[in-house]
Amino acid sequence: MPTANCDGSTGASLPSLLLSSGGWRPEWGRTQAGGMSQPSGMGPPWNQERSPEGRLPTEPGGRWSTVRGVLIAGLLFSVLLGFSVLLVYVFRSCGPSPCRTPACWDLLARYLASGNTSVAPCTDFFSFACGKAKGTDYSFQALAKENTDRLRKILETPDSWHLGSGEEKAFQFYKSCMDTGAIEAAGAAPLKHVIEEIDQPEFDVPLKQEQEQKIYAQIVREYLAYLYQLGTLLGGDPTKVQEHAFLSISITSQLFHFVKPLEQRRAQGKLFHMVTIDQLQGETPSSASFPQSYPPQPLCPSSKEMAPAIDWLSCLQATFTPMSLSPSQLLMVHDLEYLKNMSQLVEEQLSKHRDFLQSHMILGLVRTLSPALDSKFQEAHRSLIQKLGELTERPAMPARPRWMKCVEETGAFFEPTLAALFVREAFSPSTRSAAMELFTAIKDALLSRLRRIPWMDEKTRKEAQNRVTQLQVKMGAPEWVLEPSLARQEYKDIQLGPNYLQSFLSCVRSLRARIVQSFLPSFLYHRWQVSPWGVNAYYSISDHVVVFPAGLLQPPFFHPGYPRAVNFGAAGSIMAHELLHIFHQLLLPRGCPACDTRALQGALLCLKRHYAAIPLPSGTSFNESQTFLENAADVGGLAIALQAYSKRLLWHRGETVLPNLDLSPQQLFFRSYAQAMCREPGTQEPHDPHSPPTLRVHGPLSNTPAFARHFHCPRGALMNPSSRCQLW
Repeated sequence: MPTANCDGSTGASLPSLLLSSGGWRPEWGRTQAGGMSQPSGMGPPWNQERSPEGRLPTEPGGRWSTVRGVLIAGLLFSVLLGFSVLLVYVFRSCGPSPCRTPACWDLLARYLASGNTSVAPCTDFFSFACGKAKGTDYSFQALAKENTDRLRKILETPDSWHLGSGEEKAFQFYKSCMDTGAIEAAGAAPLKHVIEEIDQPEFDVPLKQEQEQKIYAQIVREYLAYLYQLGTLLGGDPTKVQEHAFLSISITSQLFHFVKPLEQRRAQGKLFHMVTIDQLQGETPSSASFPQSYPPQPLCPSSKEMAPAIDWLSCLQATFTPMSLSPSQLLMVHDLEYLKNMSQLVEEQLSKHRDFLQSHMILGLVRTLSPALDSKFQEAHRSLIQKLGELTERPAMPARPRWMKCVEETGAFFEPTLAALFVREAFSPSTRSAAMELFTAIKDALLSRLRRIPWMDEKTRKEAQNRVTQLQVKMGAPEWVLEPSLARQEYKDIQLGPNYLQSFLSCVRSLRARIVQSFLPSFLYHRWQVSPWGVNAYYSISDHVVVFPAGLLQPPFFHPGYPRAVNFGAAGSIMAHELLHIFHQLLLPRGCPACDTRALQGALLCLKRHYAAIPLPSGTSFNESQTFLENAADVGGLAIALQAYSKRLLWHRGETVLPNLDLSPQQLFFRSYAQAMCREPGTQEPHDPHSPPTLRVHGPLSNTPAFARHFHCPRGALMNPSSRCQLW
């Protein structure tokens, strides 16, 4: 194996160093190339050839041989001692140097603020790395807030933009959103004007299916009070408002009972139906149903069984502008029975209580638009959410400052423009180049690892390697948003003013049209599922693309000036994790028929048992079957990132560490991985596919022999179990 010199270049091994010194060679006395022999006296006595004249006299008892042996031994000892001293000097003076850049000092402060070094790392590494992390100290959440702060600074920095440009419209919209004085002064007047213009306002079903029956009446009362408050804010007569609010709740309740659970529809083979618009309108006698399998099974409902109460062509055309629809347009309907029942309910209400139905839709519209209205409407909605949270025992959402809401809305409506500004501010070409270099190292490590997976057959192995090779990677932001001419086309249909509500609605219509446009065949780019300042990476199965937004490749996960251990341990592990999503199908039952099923199932069972043996904090629970695929990606992602980092250490010079942290490069790698997973225990969403944070740290690290070796964990400790698993 090559060794590293002080400057980090590949050096020679001990024998070659001694050979090149000119003073000692393993084979003395042999003839060199070109016929030149070694000088006499350079070899041991048994290999020297001398003329009689050149021989020294031999003293009795082999005295001369003894002296020569002592001299040679002394010489060898001196050489070895000197070389040992040289090695000690080299390794002491050429070890990892501390990184003292501002970026590294900031990272050190983060690590010291979240870690608890009084905890033994071999016993509880999560507490060692994340023991002081509370609330927004959660790494991903904290990074998301920092990115939002950066967007705010961009939007609040004065600049001169071309009139009508995307930048100018984005800044104007943000400014009008922050102008609460003008919004309060306008009151409900802009909303009343909108209600008069809208023919088909949207409304939603506020009651969710999972609500328990015992609190149903209380929930209804809270909604009734909320709708009454909305009606009075619009200037309605209190008596009529009460009656209309009660009927609106009745309509909502009936719609709620029309909804069939997904499990029930799946059991009935009615996950979705394919019908045309005119069939949905009830103008033709048949439709086709595509349940869970093909070929399609025909349905023959009569026209009365469809949904004729709604003008579907007009509604869908307005919704899917700029797509052009016709009566023969095929639709995928997820719950045809719901639409039939809704149509029948609408017909009944139109014949008996037409004004009540109109009020129901208006109240639904007001609830939807409340974020764009004055503080009275917003406070009413906030109060409703708080009371519903108390009834359902859900944690209350903290109040957010106005600027945060305005930044989010501006980002949603003007994403292409803000993406370009954010990338220019936070993701320079040099940063992108460094991130791509890291990704390439991770991808190469995965390709190397695929060659050694024991449960893969050769055909599956080659297919897996081809999938990795053919993968597209997107970093930073979509390519097209960085082209000003293309981004400028996005906002031609946005008209700002005369008040914030009108601007808000114009932006909503423009955004909806852009979303529809992105689904059309003419849209040639991958449709990103996250904003460029978001912190979530993902793999798209349909496009075979992996996406790493600029917002993720930021401190504390990545920085070109960080020690490589940090970038590989944090961002590198995330990259490897996403790459392994390519192969999730292989881990599912019957997902890889040609593989060594016994070996694969053994590795999967081993991993399940490994996670089950790790203790959890009291009160922490999770669904093991729901998190298994993510656990596999966590374990494999860490292993791949470590392999890539170890290779980089071997062949590249100039490794650094964080100052005053007393961690070796390898220890810093593991610390950085854990830092990315820091999160306050017990703050997990019920349907989160990931394991609790303690498991995301202890599961992969305890399965890694190198961790126990570098932290000197005794055998049998939590982080050094007696057995480990190898899936990837």
